[in-house]
Amino acid sequence: MTLATARKRSAKPSPRAGGPGRPVDHGAWFLVLPALIPILVLSVGPLLYGIALAFTDAQSGRTEPTQWIGALNFQDLLHDTLFWESFRIGLVWAVGVTVPQFVLALGLALLLNEELRLRWLARALAIIPWAMPEVVVGIMWRLVYNPDAGILNETLRDLGLGDGRDWLSNLATALPAVIVVGIWAGMPQTTVALLAGLQNTPRELHEAAAMDGAGAWRRFRTVTWPALKPVALAITALNFIWNFNSFALVYVLTQGGPGGRTRLPMLFAYEEAFRYGQFGYAAAMGCVMVAVISVILAIHLVGRLRGGEDA
Repeated sequence: MTLATARKRSAKPSPRAGGPGRPVDHGAWFLVLPALIPILVLSVGPLLYGIALAFTDAQSGRTEPTQWIGALNFQDLLHDTLFWESFRIGLVWAVGVTVPQFVLALGLALLLNEELRLRWLARALAIIPWAMPEVVVGIMWRLVYNPDAGILNETLRDLGLGDGRDWLSNLATALPAVIVVGIWAGMPQTTVALLAGLQNTPRELHEAAAMDGAGAWRRFRTVTWPALKPVALAITALNFIWNFNSFALVYVLTQGGPGGRTRLPMLFAYEEAFRYGQFGYAAAMGCVMVAVISVILAIHLVGRLRGGEDA
């Protein structure tokens, strides 16, 4: 059986619900309402309120009524070099976490997909970081990076590689150290998603490719990756959005320091709102971040649609 024959046998027609002349069941909307209402109340409502707040001079402790000031907050934001520096740091953080996270998770998923002894135990251990709250992860890694009694510095001293350093307070190492924690904390969900995609790849395709003389790399390139690509694109886009909007993990580790080297946009907006009381200005920052994420998501969806048409 050749690879082409195996592809034909594994392909199954996808049934379509309904047809051109089939009436739409409007009663199905009542089944969606229990899930739709919380989204509208807890997500869409606050989002619209935040957008409206961005066009006001809302401040904490203010006795005068909030005034509508139009796009003044956005004009000030355009000249706020600190915000755009945090935006740059956020992009470096998001890319620096997302790319290695995907590469390492892909390797781990390929390994866990093999017939190994105690594979069930390895899969359970692989998702432990996912089960831990971000605050707990941050506290744990603060202990690892502790300059006096941390495991990392103690190991470096034992190996004769120096006296160690204060990783989270050093201007040169703070952001890389935080990125390492982000990779470790976010890798499990990427691994699970990729492992699910690998298990949905028909085995007869691999068997047929092996019979055709394809090696491990060629089988991955011609069989595994085409089947895994939709899952990989989806989880990478979601990871980028989640990482760009990170708050709790970095806040626990460094609170944006030292010297703002790890101040992500979400931390900057949080400080403006809850430390300095500039609610309107912080809401404008949130609108800019939502707009950027929406553009990235739109580009991703357009690419997915074009890819589906080409296929």
